[in-house]
Amino acid sequence: MVELKVVEARVLGVLIEKEINTPEYYPLSLNATVHACNQKSSREPVMELTEADVRTALFDLDQMGLVRTIAESRATKFEHKVRDGVGQPSLRRDEVAVLCLLLLRGPQTSAELRARTERMYAFDDNAAVMATLERMAGRAEPLVQLMQRQPGSREARWVHLLSGPVSEAALVGSSRARGETREVGEAGGVSLAERVEALEEMVLALEQRLFALEQVGEA
Repeated sequence: MVELKVVEARVLGVLIEKEINTPEYYPLSLNATVHACNQKSSREPVMELTEADVRTALFDLDQMGLVRTIAESRATKFEHKVRDGVGQPSLRRDEVAVLCLLLLRGPQTSAELRARTERMYAFDDNAAVMATLERMAGRAEPLVQLMQRQPGSREARWVHLLSGPVSEAALVGSSRARGETREVGEAGGVSLAERVEALEEMVLALEQRLFALEQVGEA
């Protein structure tokens, strides 16, 4: 079982996200990967990684069999191999989408995951998300874990296990840092904050396309 460092988890999540959401600009160059890792939205926590940080993480992920390095004439690019790199059976599309969100945004409820994976995979309802999470938790080497519900929270949160076991104390610290500001209805409804966030992500996707076009022009 792999055990990712914080930067490695961010880089892997970014590669998964961009393959699904902006396939026309995937695989990613080093510069594009750094840019995506340091986004101000849809990332928890927000990071300020350098090219050296990301380059080291990409090299280590390549050594783990989770990333493939593609040497092209203009620039070296990178793609993930997570579907077959974290054990058997190979990950399904819904599982990849859930894992991506957990890598990029940390502990989340099933309702949050349903709302945020909409562009990656369309779950029919919250029960479908739960079925995916339970399947991932029931693997020979579990990929996710349900933590205990924290005081003041409506639902318990799920975490990924690609960075090793997660303690309840660590989750409490994460919850306090987040400030418990996002409220998602018990029935799976999406709050105003989540709708605003979805709009921000749409704007971000347009910015990413512009950035990619600028990279092509510079090349």
